[in-house]
Amino acid sequence: MKSPGGRVLYIQYTNPAVYPPLENSSRILGNAGWQVMFLGVGSLGADELSFPSHPRIQLRKLPFCPAGWRQKLHYLWFSLWVLGRTLWWRPAWIYASDLLSCPLACPISFLPRVGVIYHDHDSPAATNVGLFQRLCLMARRRLAKRARVCVLPNEKRAERFAAEVSSPGRNHHKSPFVVWNCPSLEEVSGSRSICNGAGLWVVYHGTIVPSRLPITIIEALTLLPDNVKLRVIGYETVGHQGYVAILQEKAKQLGISHRIEFPGPMPRKQLLAKCRQFDVGLSLMPKASGDINMQAMVGASNKPFDYLSAGLALLVSDLPDWRTIYVETGYGLTCDPDDPDSIATALRWFLNHPAEMRAMGERGRQKIATEWNYEMEFFAILEQMGGHQ
Repeated sequence: MKSPGGRVLYIQYTNPAVYPPLENSSRILGNAGWQVMFLGVGSLGADELSFPSHPRIQLRKLPFCPAGWRQKLHYLWFSLWVLGRTLWWRPAWIYASDLLSCPLACPISFLPRVGVIYHDHDSPAATNVGLFQRLCLMARRRLAKRARVCVLPNEKRAERFAAEVSSPGRNHHKSPFVVWNCPSLEEVSGSRSICNGAGLWVVYHGTIVPSRLPITIIEALTLLPDNVKLRVIGYETVGHQGYVAILQEKAKQLGISHRIEFPGPMPRKQLLAKCRQFDVGLSLMPKASGDINMQAMVGASNKPFDYLSAGLALLVSDLPDWRTIYVETGYGLTCDPDDPDSIATALRWFLNHPAEMRAMGERGRQKIATEWNYEMEFFAILEQMGGHQ
C-alpha cells in the first residue's frame, strides 16, 4: 500500500530506542524512501538511548512518568498526542509495537487508507491482570484481526499468538510473520584477527536482571585467572533496581571488583563498536520458566546475533533449542547458568583455545552477513508495505 509521501508512524508507550528491531526496520524503510516518525516515551535507566541520525527518520518522545495516578494522565496525554499527530501527518502505515499501543492503534486502523502493522516484541501475560491490562489484551486481539501484518520474533510465540487472537471455533486469521531480531548488514564488523592469548574479555549487554545475568557469573570468575574479565553494558529495569549494586558488592566481597566493569547503557552503534573489543558474549536464559518469553527466546533475543556480528564466540545456556541453533552449528559453547563451575569450565576452554574461539566468532559473523540479518528477515514485511517508494 502506497500513499503520497510514503509515511510510516511508529507508536509505542516506551522508548523505541530500547528495541533494536525498531531501529533496524525504520532504517530499512528510510533507506527505501519512506518517511518515518517515532512517537514514544522516555524510559527509566535508558532514557539516553536514541537512534543514529537519518534524514528520513524523526524520533519524538514524551518524558518518562513513573507508575501511579500521574501515569494514567500521562497515558491519556500520549494517546491524544498520537491521535493528533496521526490526523495531522496522515501516515500510510501505523507500526504499533507494544501492548500499550494497541488501544490507540485499534481505532486508528479504521481510518481510510491507513494500514497497520502490529509487532509483538514480548508476549503479555493473560492471567492475574488488572482491568486496564485486560482492556489492552482485548484491544490486542481486535488489532490483530484488523492489522494487515502481524510480526512475532519467534516461531513458538507466533503459534501462541495465532491461537490467542483467533475467534472460538474459527481458524481463518492469517498467519503472523516470524522476524528474528537480527542486526542489520551495516552493523556487521570486519573479520577479526587471531587472539594473542593475553587474556579473555567477556561481555554482557542488555537489561541487567538476575534471569539474564545471574550472580553465578561473578562467582565463576573467582575460579578463573585474573586475565579473565567481564564488562556489563546495559541498564536496570523497573522491577530490578539495585541489582547492579548487588553484583558490585558480591564482586567486592570476592575480591574481584577490578575484573568487572559496569559502564552503563550506550546507543546501539556505540555498543556494537565496543563489542568488537571483546572475545566472548554472554547470552544466558534460565533453565526453567513459566514465562513464554523466557521459554521461546531463540530468534527473539538479539544478544547472540549482536555478538556474532562483531565476531565474538557465544556462551549460552544448555537448552535444547539454543544448543541446536548456536552450538551444534559451531558458534559457541553451552553451560549451566546456575553452576559457577560449569560457567568457569566453558570460559577456561575459550581462554585456552583462542584460535578455535575466534573461528567460532568468524563462522557466526559470516552467518550474519549472509543470512541472519534484518534486511533478509524484514524483506517480506517490506514487500507487504509496497516495497521501495
